[in-house]
Amino acid sequence: MRKFKLYDTWISIGLIIASVIGSLVRLDGTFLICYFIVGGWQLISMIVHAMNGWFIQKGSKRLHYHYVVAVILTMFCIGFVIEPVMWVVAIVMFFAAAPMAIFYTTLCYNEIYVKMRRPLALLK
Repeated sequence: MRKFKLYDTWISIGLIIASVIGSLVRLDGTFLICYFIVGGWQLISMIVHAMNGWFIQKGSKRLHYHYVVAVILTMFCIGFVIEPVMWVVAIVMFFAAAPMAIFYTTLCYNEIYVKMRRPLALLK
């Protein structure tokens, strides 16, 4: 678990940094592609965490984040049937995706570097 979390956190950080740089270098639709790349990586990470039960205790930030993403995905699926719902979700996610990616990366970083520290390391 520790190795996966370490790679997951740093890949997420690298993808976000590369996305920002790539979007600034190419002032076109590159940022939309980057949204899907970063979001896809983080969705896979969430699925792995959920399947293994890592940091998904009742009341945890990760669990609440999973619920928010589940609601967003449900609304997105409903949008295939009711088109205005799709537009609302798309507009909201256009602005919310970047803060959500940063929040999720911060969450992963805190889990690996704060919650997973050995108990004696916390006595300093």
